[in-house]
Amino acid sequence: VGHCHPDIVKAAHEQNQLLNTNSRYLHDNLVDYAERLSKTLPEKLCIFYFLNSGSEANDLALRLARQYTKHEDVIVLDHAYHGHLTSLIDISPYKFRNLEGQKEWVHVAPVPDTYRGLYREDHKDPVTAYATEVKNIIEQAHERGRKIAAFFVESLPSVGGQIIPPAGYFQKVAEHVHKAGGVFIADEIQVGFGRVGKHFWAFQLQGEDFIPDIVTMGKPIGNGHPLACVATTKEIAEAFAATGVEYFNTFGGNPVSCAIGLAVLDVIEKEHLQAHATEVGNFLMKLLKEQKIKHPIIGDVR
Repeated sequence: VGHCHPDIVKAAHEQNQLLNTNSRYLHDNLVDYAERLSKTLPEKLCIFYFLNSGSEANDLALRLARQYTKHEDVIVLDHAYHGHLTSLIDISPYKFRNLEGQKEWVHVAPVPDTYRGLYREDHKDPVTAYATEVKNIIEQAHERGRKIAAFFVESLPSVGGQIIPPAGYFQKVAEHVHKAGGVFIADEIQVGFGRVGKHFWAFQLQGEDFIPDIVTMGKPIGNGHPLACVATTKEIAEAFAATGVEYFNTFGGNPVSCAIGLAVLDVIEKEHLQAHATEVGNFLMKLLKEQKIKHPIIGDVR
């Protein structure tokens, strides 16, 4: 919502003067914030875990998926980046290819890029073709006795080149993943919070009938303050709680962070930032597409 936005600075300052503690102590800000976030998401995503960074959020999402499915393996897209913890470097081809390489429990699917990918705009059904690649990966993993815990994907691959997956791709992939006993994790850390304009979450570009099992948030959520979140279903959260190992985070969900998170949502709403993103985005795309007509060197506009 902009560098040092006065509303955010004020919310942080005011809460800092009152109390800051960890989430073992009850505080209205945490509940109010979870409630506000829940209004932006499909109803079944109703359990929230608060953390300090997108990397922490994605690491927890991985733990939730594995605990719920009792499986280990993860499918990711090529060129993906999901964070800087060891667990996330392992599922980030963008990083692991230059480090220790691919672990046996990680499977890499092609990016559903209809401009430069395997199946392009001239293909009769690129959505099914890309989803079938994931299905094939699952079948090959099963042949080796491995089981899929999650398909882990940025709702709009950003490091991979600002690729907007063709509508319907997530639905088809989710079908294959669920059939294999896995869950669908949508990483919204770089692309959520109204940034795509038309919708509050980038996964909603796929259509109203698509709902991920887990959604992770970070980056813009705190406008520069360390804040992140994992939203999931009751079933997944209950399987996680059933271990008896309590989830605890010293700073995650503290009153100051939640006051800031609430203020960010207020500003997005008050200043109509989602509509602004749509308007400015469309304006910019229009001008760039005009340049594309003039200059053959411009292949695609994103």
